[in-house]
Amino acid sequence: MLGRVVLPTALLLLTYGFWVSSELQVITAGVVIFLLGMVYLEKGFKVFTGGLLEAFLQKTTDSLWKSLAFGITTTAVLQSSSLVSVIVISFLSAGLIGLAAGVGIIFGANLGSTVGAWLVALYGMKLKLISYAMPLLVFGLILRSQREKTFSGFGCILLGIGFLFLGIHYMKEGFEAFQTVIDFSSFSMEGMQGILVFTIFGVLATIIMQSTNAVLVLTFSALAAGQLTYDNALALAIGSNIGTTITAVLGAMGANAAGKRLAVAHITFNVATAALAILLLPQLKVLVDFTAGFFPIGADDYTLKLALFHSLFNVMGIVVQLPFFQLLIRWLETLFVDPDRQSHLNLATEDNPAIHRARYLTPATLNYPDTALRALTRECDHLYRNTLELICYGIYLTGDKLRESDSLTDLVNSWIRDDQPWTIKELYIRHIKGIYADIIHYSGAIEGNLPRAQVQELFALKVACRDFVQAIKHVKHIYKNMGHYLHSDNEQIRHQYNQLRLCLASVLKLIDVLGVRRNYDHIRQHAEQLKQELSEQDEQMHRKLNELIRSNQVDSFMASSLMNDSAHVHDACTSLIDGAVIMLTRDREEYREIDLNFEARSTPPKNVAGSFEK
Repeated sequence: MLGRVVLPTALLLLTYGFWVSSELQVITAGVVIFLLGMVYLEKGFKVFTGGLLEAFLQKTTDSLWKSLAFGITTTAVLQSSSLVSVIVISFLSAGLIGLAAGVGIIFGANLGSTVGAWLVALYGMKLKLISYAMPLLVFGLILRSQREKTFSGFGCILLGIGFLFLGIHYMKEGFEAFQTVIDFSSFSMEGMQGILVFTIFGVLATIIMQSTNAVLVLTFSALAAGQLTYDNALALAIGSNIGTTITAVLGAMGANAAGKRLAVAHITFNVATAALAILLLPQLKVLVDFTAGFFPIGADDYTLKLALFHSLFNVMGIVVQLPFFQLLIRWLETLFVDPDRQSHLNLATEDNPAIHRARYLTPATLNYPDTALRALTRECDHLYRNTLELICYGIYLTGDKLRESDSLTDLVNSWIRDDQPWTIKELYIRHIKGIYADIIHYSGAIEGNLPRAQVQELFALKVACRDFVQAIKHVKHIYKNMGHYLHSDNEQIRHQYNQLRLCLASVLKLIDVLGVRRNYDHIRQHAEQLKQELSEQDEQMHRKLNELIRSNQVDSFMASSLMNDSAHVHDACTSLIDGAVIMLTRDREEYREIDLNFEARSTPPKNVAGSFEK
């Protein structure tokens, strides 16, 4: 409802302004061109910083000071705190960095963004930027039209810089022309009232433009043209610092609880810094004058003094809030609590009928291929953990018992889980199907943005997830007979079904061990050895079954059930092994040797006995 009122009102006001003042047309054109430059600049940087920036981010956030340094340097180089904050939110949403690292980067990004103000104050207000803008636009357009991704990305950067220069030129020209029409400085306000009003203007302008740099360029242009007083310009800079948090808020809308916490941290830091700047504005002005004495900044060079103020009050915000950093983190962790993320699935205590969905696949990660692929990897691991629990349930064990046991033979022969209130189908729908559906949907959304090598890895992950799901479906077929014959009076049939339990439990245990050790040199060797043992066990099962039939120790119904269920267990174990090998080696060259014929794997295995038994 509010949007329906605000948008038409804004359009009417702009139309009226354009009609009565050609100078306003020049200023607003400058703002639009500047914002277009920011879009192209961010688009170009994404080409070069996608994998590099994300890999560097993950390696340089293991301490608070490294996180601060990363935020400062990357924002200073990229000149886009929005790009940095959105990447950080996506990484945090994917669970690839911690909350403390993310908050540290946001702290640093606020200071790094002040570099842009210095560049505008030093050069943008003193050089004729249009003479540089035109060649940049021409060369940028030529390179942008090339098919080669590197040339196209570099062309976007040149176009971005060219449009930035052109936008600054038009904003500066527009405010200088306004001097002959109207003196905006006559609308200046003194004292605390003026500070608060212009701070609010700065907040609103930044929210509307979604660019702190655009608001600061407008402020510098108006200040240099004498259309804005120094004190009011300081208040606008403070307000723009609050308004810039809108980027984090918008980015967190598609994020999970961790991403939302980071957005709250961004708002908290910027609002607290702005409040301190407002309260201590007289002292900060004295500090600016004192500091300016160490640099070639004249007493009436208000544009450079504004840039200096912008840096100093952000430094003050970091210095004042760093001692409370751990307290802030503890408070943030109490917000947006997601119970599903606190522990792995435990069917011994789980009684929530809600359908589980993906934990790490959020819209915030979609625009950054490396981050998206890492998030997908974590989600596939989540799917496997739930698969382990369901298969344990299907053979009347629990995941906890499996992990704790030193002797699976003793566990299988001496312990059977009796409380089985749900069917495998119910648990599959509740804990697997929703996650698997999200993985497939997410994979389709990111596949077009990935280079060939990553497409292969994505395909491998999809095959691994398919294998896990197939394993559950095989276990579903044996679940009823397993429960029936484990309580049979026939000792031989009980023993044979315990052997089937032991086979599945052994495979799950070995996968867990390999996953913890990540010993790449032996994963393939263990997998092939285990498959060979499965084939040998299958042959032994058939020989034993023939002996039992000849000696009349089992009847024909027991024999047909055991033969059919033995085949399902063999296929389930094979699927688990194949899926685990891909998960453990998909980020190395080894995974390309695996048969990734997804269509062939999606065909259900033929089982003649199954058509009669089930």
